[in-house]
Amino acid sequence: MLQTIWVPLINLLIVFYHLFFSNLGLAIVAFTAFIRLLLVPLTLPSMRTMQKMKELAPELEKIKKRHSNDKKKLMQAQADFYKEKGINPASGCLPQIVQIVILIALFNGFVSVFGGSDITVQLNSVLYPPLRVSGEINKVFLGKDLTAPDVVNLPGFPFALPGLFLTLVAVVQFLSSKMMMPVVDQAKKVAAKTEGGFDDIAASMQQQMLYMFPLITVFIGLKFSLAIVLYWGAFSLFQAVQQYFVSGWGGLAPLVRRISG
Repeated sequence: MLQTIWVPLINLLIVFYHLFFSNLGLAIVAFTAFIRLLLVPLTLPSMRTMQKMKELAPELEKIKKRHSNDKKKLMQAQADFYKEKGINPASGCLPQIVQIVILIALFNGFVSVFGGSDITVQLNSVLYPPLRVSGEINKVFLGKDLTAPDVVNLPGFPFALPGLFLTLVAVVQFLSSKMMMPVVDQAKKVAAKTEGGFDDIAASMQQQMLYMFPLITVFIGLKFSLAIVLYWGAFSLFQAVQQYFVSGWGGLAPLVRRISG
């Protein structure tokens, strides 16, 4: 099933490879921007919903206090409140799931086509005829081999450490997640007052995603090609830009204020 997803994605990536001077790194960045644009109809409403839930949190907390002794009435009042305000508490989950599916599919695709000795042959085996690559594919970006992990092996050290590029990508992912922290924290605090409420599940999932994605980035980068890490780093950067236009600096606001003096 995953192959039916990643084969068209790899072909789309190679379209950008041909467009961007046969440079795989630039192709991945452009491809990522395109995927991010395709997901805007999913991610933008989700970001706006999270921001709206933060703004309406005091009203929601009053409702929960009013019906604290009657779970059934509380859930109904909550549902009516969400409907009145045009809020879907689960809207934050779907974009995250879609992003994970795409990441897993691309992970499988990159391992399949960039994991062997003859990359061009492996790549051409899944490309549509007009897109097939002639000659050796340009796999170097900013001095890094995109088909290899970006790791540092120290003498006598029992395991590999993240390289500079991988570390920077993980930091970008963390900062992107940190921007969302105030909204997610507020949603989690409000949801915690409702035992068994559906918004508890949505808020909990969003909270876990904040820390899961940077860890996923490091884990993948230590073992597999830098190409997938570059994709995820660019994806996180574009997400941070989109988040900024929806809710500002968010959890990074204190740091930004200190830096700006």
